[in-house]
Amino acid sequence: MIKDKAIETLKIEAEAIENLIPRVDDEFESAVKAILKCPARVVVTGMGKSGHIGRKIAATLASTGTPSFFMHPAEAFHGDLGMVTEHDIVIAISNSGESSEIVNILPVIRRIGASIIAMCGRRDSTLGKNCDYFINIGVEREACPLGLAPTASTTATLAMGDAIAMALMEKKKFTSQDFAMFHPGGALGRKLLLTVADVMHIDEENPIIEIGKTVKDALFVMTEKGLGAVSVVDNKNHMVGIITDGIIRRAISKDKSLLDESVENIMKEEPLTILPDKLAAAALSVMEKHKPRPVTVLPVVDKNNVVVGIVHLTDLLRQGIV
Repeated sequence: MIKDKAIETLKIEAEAIENLIPRVDDEFESAVKAILKCPARVVVTGMGKSGHIGRKIAATLASTGTPSFFMHPAEAFHGDLGMVTEHDIVIAISNSGESSEIVNILPVIRRIGASIIAMCGRRDSTLGKNCDYFINIGVEREACPLGLAPTASTTATLAMGDAIAMALMEKKKFTSQDFAMFHPGGALGRKLLLTVADVMHIDEENPIIEIGKTVKDALFVMTEKGLGAVSVVDNKNHMVGIITDGIIRRAISKDKSLLDESVENIMKEEPLTILPDKLAAAALSVMEKHKPRPVTVLPVVDKNNVVVGIVHLTDLLRQGIV
């Protein structure tokens, strides 16, 4: 019984969303174009469960490049309508189109001069008759066995709100970098905004040694800097190779006299490198995909192959680049 009702609910809500497809019509397109031309903000309003959905729609719009905020219709009637300007577009959500709090503020919105997009289930309702653009989010039935609790209707409204937001993103050519700008504090923002230059070790923290020095010298530098590797450079600081603690261990396990040999005798030539303006996430990808085994350090070079820093795996993990 429990499973049967749950499955029935999902089927009803899936059907409600599928029925929206034919309603993405010319009027829907006109509403999206109006938002694109809007010089100000999109103000989303709705009461009760529609209000909860409206908050999510406003948040989605704002995070995808369309300035937007949610206005509670009851609070609007007591002063918050001052947030609305004649240049705004108001998306009013009401399945019945007769929610008293929404109906009460319609005349004021009209007087202010803002355009109104109705997300509503009835075109012949008060809201449906007093809007500039009508988007039909009506459903044949709710999933609630009593037919009372908003279920399929709120799901359909949420889906149509996403459809509006995604259509706007497409027309605005909104990129992942744009998205990251609005999410700088999260893991996604770090992945999309943080560059190699932001996390690399430079200057005194950058372990480098000139060609001609001994393996023992390289070991001292490596120990001092604590990054488990040292970049080998020529007299103009160009990258010529890399020595890691693993390379040294494997070398001296075969011949301890190699500590007094020149670094070029054991260094790995043409090592993996990365440019400082590349994304930190790209550095992690390079490290993980190295064959036959992943690497933990990555020298950073400029376009002239001059060593400017080094990135360690722990630096990326510490920044949440995973």
